[in-house]
Amino acid sequence: MGARSARCPVSAALGGAVELLERSLGYTRGTLADVRPELLDRPTPCVGWSLGRLLAHMEDALDAFTEAASGRVRVDPVPETTTRVEALREKACALLGAWAAARPADEEQEVAVGDVGIDAPLLVATAALEITVHGWDVGQATGSATRIPEDLARGLLGVAEQVIGPLDRGPRFACPRPAPAEASYDVRLLSWTGRGAHHLTEPPLCNPHERPSRRGLAS
Repeated sequence: MGARSARCPVSAALGGAVELLERSLGYTRGTLADVRPELLDRPTPCVGWSLGRLLAHMEDALDAFTEAASGRVRVDPVPETTTRVEALREKACALLGAWAAARPADEEQEVAVGDVGIDAPLLVATAALEITVHGWDVGQATGSATRIPEDLARGLLGVAEQVIGPLDRGPRFACPRPAPAEASYDVRLLSWTGRGAHHLTEPPLCNPHERPSRRGLAS
């Protein structure tokens, strides 16, 4: 998750962001259903990361976004863990419950991410973006290739355009992939994050050595 601005605006209020988060978790729980032990060494759209390592990253991110409901996220690196799909499902439920119970009256409440304050609605919407996109990554690795629902992709596209800027390209994301103006919302969303339908068979468009960062969205 980028931290370029402490006041990056987001159109949805916190309640709307939590609803977006709920739909993102529903989508990703579906893609996780296809994960099997023999698939954990498969490559993913996160360059250089196997499915097993991606699941570990996702588990760490769920912990961080749940922690954020208390008002602060630590950004220290954490040790690698052995990830279980059931653990991811349980943490997804905990994440949604934490934010559903933490809706403040003041929608300008900030969450401290390191030394930067991020508006709570933006942080929750970013969590929904990360969970959805990595859910798509999981589907690509398992072969299910489940498409992101159009209504969910439509809600996340504006978030992605706000939180993924030029400085994120290369170290965190590939360059945007071309997408026609009439393309569906899921295609446009994935293109903006540097992904595409043939991501695993096409060369990366930016730094070929990029790696997903811990506790944050990356391609």
